[in-house]
Amino acid sequence: MQKTKLLLTSLSLTGLFALAGCSFPGVYKIDIQQGNVVTQDMIDQLRPGMTRRQVRFIMGNPLITDTFHADRWDYLYSIQPGGGQRLQERVSLVFDGSDQLVGLAGDFMPGVSRDQAIMGQGSDTSSAQPQAKPQAETPPAPGSLLEQIQREVDQVETVPVPIPEPLDTDPQ
Repeated sequence: MQKTKLLLTSLSLTGLFALAGCSFPGVYKIDIQQGNVVTQDMIDQLRPGMTRRQVRFIMGNPLITDTFHADRWDYLYSIQPGGGQRLQERVSLVFDGSDQLVGLAGDFMPGVSRDQAIMGQGSDTSSAQPQAKPQAETPPAPGSLLEQIQREVDQVETVPVPIPEPLDTDPQ
C-alpha cells in the first residue's frame, strides 16, 4: 500500500513536470512565420500600370489568388515570436482587365523607402537637407591594385544581350 501510494505520487509529480515543461520559463520557443514577407521597399517599387509579371518579380507569388476575384492578389504575412502575440500584415493588389496594376490596399502604403530615408532622398527629406556636391576622385597610384582593377574594367568589351524570338501562338 505504501509502495503504490509512493509510486502513484511520483508518477503524478513526473506528469506535472512534463506538462509544466511546455510553458516552463527558460524553455526556448521558436518564432512561427507564415506567408509572404513584404517590406516597405517592395511596396515602394510598385507603380501603377505595371504588368502582373513585373509585380510578381518584385513581390513574389501571391499567397492567395481568388478564383472569384481574379484581378486581386493578396499577400499575407504573420509572425508569432516565441510565446508572444501574433502579428499579421496584409497587402492586396488590384489589376484591371488588361493585367495592369491599378490599386493597392492593406497595411503598407507607398512612401519613402527605408534606403531612401537613410540616404536623405525621400520626398520629405530632400528639401530639408541640401545635397552635397560629389568630390572628385583621386586617380589610383600607378602600379597599385586599384589601378590594375580599373585598367581591367576599362578593357572589358560589352556584348549585346540576345533577344528571344516570340513563341508561335497559332496552333497548326
